[in-house]
Amino acid sequence: MIQSFTAFEGLRRLISGNLAEVALAVKRAGQPAAPIIIFSDATGRSLDLDLRGSDEEIVARLPKTAPTPAPDAQAPEPRGRGRPKLGVVAREVTLLPRHWEWLNAQPGGASVALRKLVDEARRTTGDRDRLRVARDAAYHFMSVMAGNLANFEEASRALFADDERRFAGLIADWPADIRDHIVKLAYSDRAD
Repeated sequence: MIQSFTAFEGLRRLISGNLAEVALAVKRAGQPAAPIIIFSDATGRSLDLDLRGSDEEIVARLPKTAPTPAPDAQAPEPRGRGRPKLGVVAREVTLLPRHWEWLNAQPGGASVALRKLVDEARRTTGDRDRLRVARDAAYHFMSVMAGNLANFEEASRALFADDERRFAGLIADWPADIRDHIVKLAYSDRAD
């Protein structure tokens, strides 16, 4: 899946696309009238990029845009135990003795049981997790771009309360590009 990014020049959306397209468009913008900020559409967070040098040098320096880990996720550990070719990574898990007893009694042992539990949790909470990630991305973007706009706090409350109608009413007078991008981040996944 290709991640998308969006650059804003002040209150105006400059470009959306993959990171290379956005970075090169920002470089070509020269001396803009307002500051340009690049956002990850997946997280709503801004990025700092080094746009010096040729197009090839800029693209070579861009961070790899693999899925962004959750803020509380640990940094990847060096390769060690596990089955690296299968993508299996060994990490420490701390459980009470009764939990280990139950896991070890399961068919396939603790690792298989944990994988099954995680897969089941992902199936049952997948929609809720996607909505939370979308809401958080919209809020991060909104905090940077609209934090000083009228109704920001009330709009934030409506966003977190999942009151889409009230939210839309509160941001209706915001600059169109900012308003539309927030709505896209928060609610585009629901259009299905």
